[in-house]
Amino acid sequence: MNSKTALIIRREYMERVKKKSFIITTILMPLLMLGLMSMPALIMEFAGTDMRTVSVVDDSHLIADSLHNTSEVNFTSSPLPLEELMKQDDVDAVLYIPADVMEPGKSVSLYTSGASSMNLESEVRDQVNSIIETHRLGAYHIADLDRIMAQVHSDISLSSYRIDAEQGSKETSTVVSYLLGIVLTMLLYMCLLMYGQMVMTSIIEEKNNRVLEIVVSSVKPAQLMLGKICGIGLVALTQIVIWGVLMSVMSAFVLPALLPQSVAADVAAMNAGSVDVATLTTDSDLLGAIAVLGNVGYIIQLFGLLILFLVGGFLLYSAIFAAIGSAVDNIQDAGQLQSVIIIPIILGIMFGMMAANDPTSQLSLWMSMIPFTSPMVMMARVPFGIPGWEIAVSLVVLYLSFLCMVWLAAKIYRVGIFMYGKKPTLKELIRWARYK
Repeated sequence: MNSKTALIIRREYMERVKKKSFIITTILMPLLMLGLMSMPALIMEFAGTDMRTVSVVDDSHLIADSLHNTSEVNFTSSPLPLEELMKQDDVDAVLYIPADVMEPGKSVSLYTSGASSMNLESEVRDQVNSIIETHRLGAYHIADLDRIMAQVHSDISLSSYRIDAEQGSKETSTVVSYLLGIVLTMLLYMCLLMYGQMVMTSIIEEKNNRVLEIVVSSVKPAQLMLGKICGIGLVALTQIVIWGVLMSVMSAFVLPALLPQSVAADVAAMNAGSVDVATLTTDSDLLGAIAVLGNVGYIIQLFGLLILFLVGGFLLYSAIFAAIGSAVDNIQDAGQLQSVIIIPIILGIMFGMMAANDPTSQLSLWMSMIPFTSPMVMMARVPFGIPGWEIAVSLVVLYLSFLCMVWLAAKIYRVGIFMYGKKPTLKELIRWARYK
């Protein structure tokens, strides 16, 4: 690499790495990651609602005696009328059941002294519906109906397995893969947009200060552009690497320390493929999330691919941002031209979310090969374990596209940095690109 280009890269890199904003965001993101990693354990530790006492006024005399208490709701029958119960301060909630509740289309009323909760309403509704259904079924006078309905009732759990030619079948979690895909897509979207615009803003500021005119007297415009792109790109890369290292450390040491022993045993069984879903005391999707976040090798693999697609996507888009920055004199003029770049980035995140829903569709495959959308879409598909050749082809196309874009952007850049006072049209940009 040319020593002058290396000097520009060093200046751009050090200028931004030393900023307080970079240090703060680099620290805040690992703390957010720690919070996300701790969330499953905290949910299991502190989940649940306070006990609520519900006074029942049952004019039908059919429901109240069959209501049963749970860990969250305590039902008590009250001889007092509804109006008096509602005036008492020590009553959490009052459930009123009308006399004609068994008739179709009727409803019951729940009055709470404070804000209600979805858990409370769901528990009351489910129990009342179950009791009414039992009474209605009893009207058919079928012998041993409860046992028959219990045998007919089905409550199966679905375990998903991926068939691997080398390792056989392997249990997977679609929910965990979906969430990971969305998070990685959003992270790429923010980095491409934020650091790409940073390249454009830097060029516009130096152009307004006439610094570029001095710099290009000793450095070729193409070298200057490449130095800025690489310098700012290294800032993004540094941040991602720091996040990846801290995430791996948290995955290896922090998360296991937060898990209760019973949950840790279930996670170990899930990783070994010997878990019985029917005997789990914890939600299988939650266990799947913990198992993924605790897999250090998998975390390193994801961040490695994230870096490859971030570098390729940033180099591609920053070349366009650099060309736009050189062609205008202020941020306002750049706002109109950069919509040409922002639209593909937005399309990338839209198709990325679609790919997280169906990673094997033809549209997801092709969008992960088109360089303008491939970084976001491919990272949304990676957690689902797509074939390695698709990732390799997508990366090759992305980096080849970057080389072509840099060649084109450099032609616009060498002319645009000397143009002042007029916002160029698209036709003029094309003419600049065709200059020899």
